[in-house]
Amino acid sequence: MAERLKSFLLIVLFSIVPTLFVWLPFFLRVSEFWNIPLPQTGMATIVANYDGPLYLVVAKTLYNVAAIKENYQFALPVEYYAAHFPLFPALIRLFSYIAGFPYAMLAVTIASSVLATYFFHKLASDFVNKGDALWMTFIFSVLPARWLIVRSIGSPEPLFVAAFLASVYFFKNKKYLYAGLWGAVAQLTKSPAILLFGAYFLYLAVPKIKELVTAKRKNLLKMFDFKPLPIFLIPLALIGIFGLYSVVYKDFFAYFHSGDNIHIFFPPFQIFNYSAPWVGTFWLEEVIYIYLFGALGLSQLIKQKENLMAWVVGVFFATTIFVSHRDLMRYMLPIVPFLLIAFREVLVKKEFKFIAIFLLIPVYLFSLAYISQNVMPISDWRPFL
Repeated sequence: MAERLKSFLLIVLFSIVPTLFVWLPFFLRVSEFWNIPLPQTGMATIVANYDGPLYLVVAKTLYNVAAIKENYQFALPVEYYAAHFPLFPALIRLFSYIAGFPYAMLAVTIASSVLATYFFHKLASDFVNKGDALWMTFIFSVLPARWLIVRSIGSPEPLFVAAFLASVYFFKNKKYLYAGLWGAVAQLTKSPAILLFGAYFLYLAVPKIKELVTAKRKNLLKMFDFKPLPIFLIPLALIGIFGLYSVVYKDFFAYFHSGDNIHIFFPPFQIFNYSAPWVGTFWLEEVIYIYLFGALGLSQLIKQKENLMAWVVGVFFATTIFVSHRDLMRYMLPIVPFLLIAFREVLVKKEFKFIAIFLLIPVYLFSLAYISQNVMPISDWRPFL
């Protein structure tokens, strides 16, 4: 019991301490750090980071069209908020009675981060010993830098990744009801969760295809295992969201009419179209390395015969090659935990531990620079309080 409590406390520290270090220069209103100029708006810089204020709008208005138009002056159509799924704003609203909306948003993000770190540790413990599992959990708390950033601002990604991880963990252990429930939580948080359902479906269906071809009709029912049926809670959650939109927007498919929010384009690799609205630059070489690590991790999982995680990573990775958005790493975050598991034999080596310590400096500096510049212009905070 004492050992478990110690591990849990370390997991909490791994999740919270890096975020506190990221907050510190902004909280202290430091004018610059390591020659990086920082804004002097304090924690408002953290709260105003994209897309936090947009989720605050949903939390305050619950998608009420009239309230959005009356109180918020962003140059966005009201349908744009349909791309911001309801669970994260609902939790913000719930905790706003204690801390107020802006700090409730940060509190939900931090709590979700702890949950994500906890489930990563549980998953890692299935593959490596206790000490290495804690080390890998520390790595997950600071890498990639984009993950540290979304855990340090108002963001639904930590809740999404936590639910995503929990669902895969329980599915792997054949606890399908929990897998379905956590999958539904992920779906209520962000739209890409439907890909998790697709991965589960393919994982279950593909081995049965040959049997389906050769089976006699009378034996068909015997071929199917009905225990994983709770995974259908994931698409049911999506239908529920669309049902909500049919009430508030009078449009069941409002998500698909939310404007420039769906960044999937054909043919693949449109991210290298520097003229695309959400790309806007030709400085994109690091995208190739994101693809490299994704593909290498997938190949490792296949080689290791980790079929479930291979399907999950494969479905998401296949989707990302059609994403045309400069922030590609954010789209990859759901599969990062499984890529770390794929590379576990390298990550636990002593040589990598020295490298990881070295990387802490650039990860921290990048986080400060990114957060300092990724700020929505808000002149009047009163509607958000």
